[in-house]
Amino acid sequence: MKIFHVDSSAKRERSNSRTLSRQFIDNLRSEGVDVEVDYLDVTADTPAHVTEAFAIATYREAEERTDEMRATLAASDALCKRLFEADAFVFAMPMYNWSMPSAFKAFIDNITRAGITYKTTEDGRIVGQLSRQKVLFITTRGADLRPGNVFSSMDALTPALKAAFGFIGVDDPTFVDAQPLQFSDQEARVEALKRAQADLAAVASEWAAWERERTGSEQLETA
Repeated sequence: MKIFHVDSSAKRERSNSRTLSRQFIDNLRSEGVDVEVDYLDVTADTPAHVTEAFAIATYREAEERTDEMRATLAASDALCKRLFEADAFVFAMPMYNWSMPSAFKAFIDNITRAGITYKTTEDGRIVGQLSRQKVLFITTRGADLRPGNVFSSMDALTPALKAAFGFIGVDDPTFVDAQPLQFSDQEARVEALKRAQADLAAVASEWAAWERERTGSEQLETA
């Protein structure tokens, strides 16, 4: 299984989301999955933010683009290629001020590409092209945004991720959210991480079963 693994936390080695995403990869390997990781840290290698030149070039038909336009889109093209080459995506991030880190938003802006990650049919429908891959979002939140808590209505991260990735074909992503962390006592933080770790172990088992079924089907097709 080839996984495109993207980390987004500014905290580096003190990051809970980075730790959890590494644990998930380890869980998969413990389940017997042959994992190949294509890794991107968007805090170290941040995709360029959208410029006027990018906006113009991305909506120009490919055969009409100038060399300068193609150069403007080259890094975005490369990111899209990495997505299509992967069997699954693991996106790990903290919640910053109720939503995603700006570096990950730049990543989304670079992979939401007309004619590549989504296409428009003759009758005007939008068809996302990334429906084949498994997708896991691992998020960490300082406050407790689960239903019934005082901040539950403040979660702008989950709907934003569902909308952005749903547009490019991801219909059923999995979310594992570690919360509350920063704005809680030590006992609550420990319990939040334990819940997330247990959830990730369960997701790893599900993905391992999916991978065995997928590779088994491929072997039958080539037999």
